[in-house]
Amino acid sequence: MAKVNVKVCLGTTCFVMGSSNLQELLDLVQKKYGEDVSVSGSPCLGLCSIDWEFSKAPYVKVNDEIIKEATVEKVIAAIDRELK
Repeated sequence: MAKVNVKVCLGTTCFVMGSSNLQELLDLVQKKYGEDVSVSGSPCLGLCSIDWEFSKAPYVKVNDEIIKEATVEKVIAAIDRELK
């Protein structure tokens, strides 16, 4: 099974729009998936410039899947899809 890589955008817009609330992913992912999933922060994923007026921040990438308006629940669902 390939490792799933999760990158949480910590750029200013994403941080203000809620990526700071995704902190609990670190503990949750470690407990639920162990070494199968890696979570890291990114200074900026460069995705907010794609969406008009940053309406879809915060962003998280789960492997190649981009999660818009990311929540813990959306990220966990994406990880589960990747691990199937």
